[in-house]
Amino acid sequence: MRIIDGKLFKEMVITGATVLHNNHPEIDALNVFPVPDGDTGTNMSLTFSSGASEIEKLDSNDIYEISKKLSKGLLMGARGNSGVILSQIFRGISMAFEGKKQVDAVELAQALQNGAKVAYKAVMRPVEGTILTVIRESSEAVVQYAKPGMEIEDVFSYFVKEAEESLERTPELLPVLKEVGVVDSGGAGLLLIMTGFMAALAGEEIERVDIKGEAAKEALVDVESDSEEAYGYCTEFILRLDPAKIKVFKEENLRNELERLPGNSIVVVQDEDIVKVHVHTLKPGNALNTAQRYGEFVKLKIENMQEQHNSILEANNTPAANAKATLTAPKEEPKEVSIISVAAGKGIKDMFLELHCDYVVSGGQTMNPSAEDIVQAIRDVNAKHVIILPNNSNIVMTAQQAAIILEDEVDVKVVPSKTIPQGLSACIMFNPEVSLEDNLAEMNDAIAHVKTGQVTFAIKDTNIDGVDIKANQYMALCEKDIVACVPNKVDALKETLNNLVDDDSEIITLIYGEDVTEDEVQEIEDYVEDHFEAEIECVDGQQPVYSFIVGVE
Repeated sequence: MRIIDGKLFKEMVITGATVLHNNHPEIDALNVFPVPDGDTGTNMSLTFSSGASEIEKLDSNDIYEISKKLSKGLLMGARGNSGVILSQIFRGISMAFEGKKQVDAVELAQALQNGAKVAYKAVMRPVEGTILTVIRESSEAVVQYAKPGMEIEDVFSYFVKEAEESLERTPELLPVLKEVGVVDSGGAGLLLIMTGFMAALAGEEIERVDIKGEAAKEALVDVESDSEEAYGYCTEFILRLDPAKIKVFKEENLRNELERLPGNSIVVVQDEDIVKVHVHTLKPGNALNTAQRYGEFVKLKIENMQEQHNSILEANNTPAANAKATLTAPKEEPKEVSIISVAAGKGIKDMFLELHCDYVVSGGQTMNPSAEDIVQAIRDVNAKHVIILPNNSNIVMTAQQAAIILEDEVDVKVVPSKTIPQGLSACIMFNPEVSLEDNLAEMNDAIAHVKTGQVTFAIKDTNIDGVDIKANQYMALCEKDIVACVPNKVDALKETLNNLVDDDSEIITLIYGEDVTEDEVQEIEDYVEDHFEAEIECVDGQQPVYSFIVGVE
C-alpha cells in the first residue's frame, strides 16, 4: 500500500497498545535499578492505552483527526518520564499530520522525525542512550530512505529495523546500561509499539493477554480503604449546557470521560440544552468538575451509599476527607494559592495536609499518577495559583505536563521535589502571608537542603557500583546511590543513616512503612541516640513498599 488513512492508523495504534500491554512486564524487567518503582513498561502501557481508548470509538477516516485525539489521550494519560516522552513523540507526529486526511511513506517518515524533535524539546536535559536516541536515530534514517511512491510496509519495516539497531547501541551510550547488561527500557517499549504498528500493516490480529497480577499492581495506587470509598457515592445532577457548546456536545463524549473515573452505573441523557447524569463514583468532585466544563448545574444530589448523611458530615471535618474530591460544585471564589502533593500512605498524606497542603494525589513509587490525575486535582482545589510537589523524580515531568495542559486556566508552578522529605520540607516553608514568588524561592531552597534515604526490597539479583544486590533483600539508598544490600531492613536503615548523618545534621525525620513493627522503631531510636547528636522524629507513614523513608537536615 502507498497511503495510510485514519482507519488504518487507528488499527495500528490499537494493535501497538495491545503488543505493549502483552509484553510490558518484560520492559519492567529492563529497569536498571532493582527497586519496586513505577516501572517503565507499566507506565508506557498505561499511557499508550489511555491514548488508544480515546480513538477506539472514533468513527473517522481522517488521519489528522485520529492522531490529534490520540495525542490528547496520551497527554492526559501520561505516567512517569517515559510516558511523558512517549506522549510528546506522538504529539509531534500529530502536528506533522495537520491538514492531511491520509499520508504517504515520505510524509509518514517526516512525521516520525517531527515526533523526535518535539520530544527532545520537551526534555530539559536530554540523555542519549534512551528512548529519545532510538526515535531520533531511526526517524533520521527513515527520512533519508523514504522516497515518493514507496510502499508503506517497506518504509516502516526499514524504520523498525533502524530502531532495533539503535536500541542495541543504547548500552554504548549510557554506561549504567552496559554495567547492568540491559538495553534502554523506554526505547524497548517504543519498539514494541512500532512492532504492533507493523503487525497491523500486515493485517495481523493480536489478542490482548490478561497479565497475571496486573490488577494487584494497579491497586498499589494506594486508594484509602475506608468504607466511603469502598462503596462510593451515588451522584446525580442536571446540567444546563452552555449555549456556545450545545451544538458540539455529545452524550458519548461525556459518558466516555466519566468512564475514566473510578466508578460505574453511568447514565447520560440529553434533552435539548438539558443533560441528566447518574454515576456511582468514588470521587464525585471529579465527576462534577468534568461535567461543569459543558455548562452549569441546575440540580445536584450526592448520597453516600453506605453511611447516613450525618456520618458524611462528620467525616468531612477530618484532614483525610478534606483531601478527597469536593462533594459539591467548586466554590465561586477561588482560593489565592493551593498546594498539591503526590504521596502514598495515609500517614504521609496526613503529614502533608497538616502542613498547608490542600490536596494529596494518591501515588508515588509503586504507581505514578497520570497527568489527568494531577489536572483533576488542580481543578478540584479551585485556586488562582497552584503549587505542585511531585515528591518523586519520575513524576516531575508529569506534573509539568499537567501545568502546560492548564496554562490557559490556572497559574500552576511545579516545585521539583523528588522525595517525600523534600516535599515535606517545602511545605513547612510555605507562608500564606508572603507573595507567591517568595514562597517559591523558599520552597525551592528548602528542597535543596534535605538529604534523603530510603530502604526497600530488591526485585532482582544484579550488581551496581560494586554493590551485590540479592532479590528480596533490603537495599540502603542514600539519595540516588545504593550503599548496601542486607537481609534485615533495620540493618539496611542503619547503613543509610551512617551514610547520611554527619556532624552538621540536626534533625532526622524517620517515616516508617506498613511492614515495620514497634520494636523495630524502638531499635532505630536507640541506635540514633547512641550514635548521633541529631534529634529524631518518628512518624507512622503507613506507606507501602518502602519500609523506611528518612530525611536529614
